[in-house]
Amino acid sequence: MMDTFQQLWLGFQVALTPTNLMFAFIGVLAGQLIGVLPGIGPSAGVAILLPVTFGVNPVSAMIMFAGIYYGAMYGGTITSILVNIPGESSSVMTCLDGYQMGKKGQAGKALGIAAFGSFFAGTIGVIGLMFFAPWLAGVALSFGPPEYAALMVMSLILIIGLTSQSMAKGIACFALGLFMSVIGVDVVTGQPRFTFGQVEFLDGIDFVPVAMGVFGIAEVLDSLAEGKVDMKNVKLRFKDLLPNLRDWAMSIGPIIRGSFIGFFVGMMPGSGATACSMVSYATERKLSKTPGRFGTGAIEGVAGPEAANNAASVGGLVPLLTLGIPSSATTAVMLGGLLMFGLRPGPLLFEQNPEFIWGLIASMYIGNLMLVILNTVFIPVFVAAVRIQAAFLLPMIVTFTIIGAYSMQNSMFLVWLMLGMGVVGFFMKKLGYPPAPMVLALVLGNTLESAFRQSLQMSQGNLGIFFERPLSAFLMVAAFIMALFPLFMMGYRALKKRLAAG
Repeated sequence: MMDTFQQLWLGFQVALTPTNLMFAFIGVLAGQLIGVLPGIGPSAGVAILLPVTFGVNPVSAMIMFAGIYYGAMYGGTITSILVNIPGESSSVMTCLDGYQMGKKGQAGKALGIAAFGSFFAGTIGVIGLMFFAPWLAGVALSFGPPEYAALMVMSLILIIGLTSQSMAKGIACFALGLFMSVIGVDVVTGQPRFTFGQVEFLDGIDFVPVAMGVFGIAEVLDSLAEGKVDMKNVKLRFKDLLPNLRDWAMSIGPIIRGSFIGFFVGMMPGSGATACSMVSYATERKLSKTPGRFGTGAIEGVAGPEAANNAASVGGLVPLLTLGIPSSATTAVMLGGLLMFGLRPGPLLFEQNPEFIWGLIASMYIGNLMLVILNTVFIPVFVAAVRIQAAFLLPMIVTFTIIGAYSMQNSMFLVWLMLGMGVVGFFMKKLGYPPAPMVLALVLGNTLESAFRQSLQMSQGNLGIFFERPLSAFLMVAAFIMALFPLFMMGYRALKKRLAAG
């Protein structure tokens, strides 16, 4: 224990040098901007800046890359709450209640609880990285394709009932998202699937234009149809913009649970912050005494997922630093940076390069503090932005989304796809079909298919592989219980009603 604190003190001596403080600030600020701008993503941000770091001290460069990674989680929150556009896939869950809070004049509270919850979760994640990294890496290493497939099955079952009062509508949107996830080239056979002869579909359907369409563009169309924009009643006094004691009382439990869910699930390669935020949201809805509040502006629906996705960004560094296994696209690029600097991840990295490891860990405390200060100080500025008249605000949102979609591949096809999904999202909104299950199924569908097919190749087509391994068997059984539980409750209520009647 004392050795750990001595190493951490060494890390702060490294991280608090003027050069490293500057790189930490550049990283978190760049990450925040990347999170705000849909279509870029932290992996692209790190990849773009990687060549710039040639000749830079490896500690400074990795401090900046880590700052971009967890800073992007903060940034994606801002557009999710203010204009209903998730900057990252992990921010989809924040849209559900964060934007509704904004429409009720509580955008500042949503942004505040997201910032403080993210700071707490990031700190918990760094503590976990300090004390438990080698052991947690061993747990992550026990995950193979069957475990990933089982985890994805459980996650996708959680999706269906998240955001709709109608199970049938949730399943319909979920099925549409799964169908969209298989469009493109089959990763095993190389054959095109459901491309309908369109070359643009060979790369598959990307999450970003779909999410911007069904959330952002659909909200613009709905505002035009209703003839109003609902964020004019936001108070701009600073004390009114921060969470009060009642908000904290409702949020502290979700923040703590989200922090642990995000860290432990996020360290599993392939799970990612999206699955963590979704599991956190589902957990809070299940534990709530008033689950009907979720989706209408429940502050717990912001606090839990925001804590989870930030803790996941730190958890993702565990297998990277201890085993050299990237858990996401961003950590894969960071692995390339480590190798470029001549540093080989693994247990010896902690022994041979303590200044590097502990300087990086200490910088995360500092970077999280920088982010929470930035995000709380500028809350009035963010909230004031949504008070712009609709005649200016709505065209700005449309322009913002078009630039984001086009910049992904410099392709007008993605712009038309986004606008088309906006029309689809508008009608889904009017008919009561929730867009979140569709978008999340699109994000997780590819991971499920890849893990499922790899598992069947390992077992030569035997489905029993999912129940022969203890961890995958546990996850599959849990998934089946979750799937059957609503049917059991329906039968129980019907029986109770019948007995009461007669």
